[in-house]
Amino acid sequence: MVTPFLPGDSLLFVAGAIAAGGALDVHALAALLALAAIAGNTTNFAIGRYLGKRFFTDEGARWLNPKHLRSAHEFYERHGGKAVVLSRFLPIVRTYIPFVAGMAQMPALRFEAFNAAGAIAWAAGLTYAGYFFGNIPWVRGNLTALILAIVVVSLMPLAAAFARSRLRRRGA
Repeated sequence: MVTPFLPGDSLLFVAGAIAAGGALDVHALAALLALAAIAGNTTNFAIGRYLGKRFFTDEGARWLNPKHLRSAHEFYERHGGKAVVLSRFLPIVRTYIPFVAGMAQMPALRFEAFNAAGAIAWAAGLTYAGYFFGNIPWVRGNLTALILAIVVVSLMPLAAAFARSRLRRRGA
């Protein structure tokens, strides 16, 4: 919840590209980054779990209505695992999904299993991609453009969801 706007995907790719130059051990780097990602989401989940029922007490409230918390709980019962794994690849969303999962009382062991799977896929996948492509001369020469492209591509699903939402509201 603290730094939802950091460009994590591109940072992981660049870290892998630096490791390709021999400055870092890519395996240790990928493992450390996966552990850090797991710890970050676990912390957000714990904060959400702690705060969840404390904020959602007024049945008449517009924003913090317990009915919204029950809806979130139902969502996480059906789609929680997919949401936790896939959110890793969506900037901004990756920060809020574990927090809301905690608030919605997603079972902790289930959350942790999907948290670990998503963290490993995300951290190792992007770090190793940077490592394998990092020594290609074109990649090295155009790293800034590549970072911007990674940021744009990672934001596209959010932009598409926003556009669909706006179109639905206009159609209603």
